[in-house]
Amino acid sequence: MSADREAARRRAATGSALFMVLGPGTVAGLAPWLLTRWRPRRPLPGGPVARTAGVALVGAGGSVITHAFGRFVREGLGTPVPVAPPTELVVGGLYRHVRNPMYLALDCLILGQALLLGRGRLVAYLAALTGVAATVVKVYEEPTLARTFGDQYERYRQNVPAWWPRLRP
Repeated sequence: MSADREAARRRAATGSALFMVLGPGTVAGLAPWLLTRWRPRRPLPGGPVARTAGVALVGAGGSVITHAFGRFVREGLGTPVPVAPPTELVVGGLYRHVRNPMYLALDCLILGQALLLGRGRLVAYLAALTGVAATVVKVYEEPTLARTFGDQYERYRQNVPAWWPRLRP
């Protein structure tokens, strides 16, 4: 690997790590904490089943978002931050199954916390956040990707669903 490419990868890794703390850390960590102080309702609605599902969703969401951020570094040589975007279209890994794995991971993290804590206000927060994310994708991200990557993005968009992951890439 060239020295320039390795330097770009290091910058992307640093920027992505910082953004992961500031972006998803705020959306799926700080905001839920502010809404709930992470205090569970007693008794927990749904009991052990809800707790198990919540743990599974938090684990899956954390894994997916970490994978997606890593893809931006390794494959895209950039970050998810609009001021330092990838230079290559990211289509590998989980991006072969769904175009928006980061947003879906955030949904899993928040829904998992809602189940773990038995807090309806997190479900309401999730609904609002999902609406905002869908709008950002439609109004900003998709047009920007189309301008930046042209036909390559259009083929990707036609072949990979935006929100419902497909099992086979």
